[in-house]
Amino acid sequence: MIVLGLTGSIGTGKSTTAAMFRDLDIPVHDADATVHDLYRGEAVLPVAARFPEALKEGVIDRKALSAILAEAPDGFRDLEAIIHPLVRAREAAFLAREREKGEPLVVLDIPLLYETGGETRVDKVVVVTCDPQTQRARVLARPGMTEEKFELILSRQMPDAEKRRRADFIIDTGRGLEAARKQVEEVIAELTSPM
Repeated sequence: MIVLGLTGSIGTGKSTTAAMFRDLDIPVHDADATVHDLYRGEAVLPVAARFPEALKEGVIDRKALSAILAEAPDGFRDLEAIIHPLVRAREAAFLAREREKGEPLVVLDIPLLYETGGETRVDKVVVVTCDPQTQRARVLARPGMTEEKFELILSRQMPDAEKRRRADFIIDTGRGLEAARKQVEEVIAELTSPM
């Protein structure tokens, strides 16, 4: 089974690209969705112990947590120490299930793949990219997004040029959905066609 890491900076179209892989029957493990699920489940107590103000109605409120971290970015290390092992455990279970089913290719959608050393857990990496103007416009169009928040998020991410340099495959979403879908199909074909 080939494990393909999917990553890209905020606003480059990574989630849309992950959906394209899913639409083409490639199993995708979404690290962000896993985190959101953990904030309603097993991560509630350990995260609330460290960030009590983030606990609202029995779940971790992501907006409150973001506000706390914007004020004290050193808290990211503590949060990651709690969350990353839980996400990895879910990822390992996903890989075991898909391997058991005999899947030839799976995708691990990991926003901070390079930043967390995730490339060591995958066979190949696809980086989703677009031009900086498109990226900025997409991100600033999100509800509640500000220039400051965008800059904070970017500061925690490896520069797009460095991600592209390290990638095995690049999918450029700046040329439209059809062009991106064709690139996804080409990646799947290359990784699943017999030698």
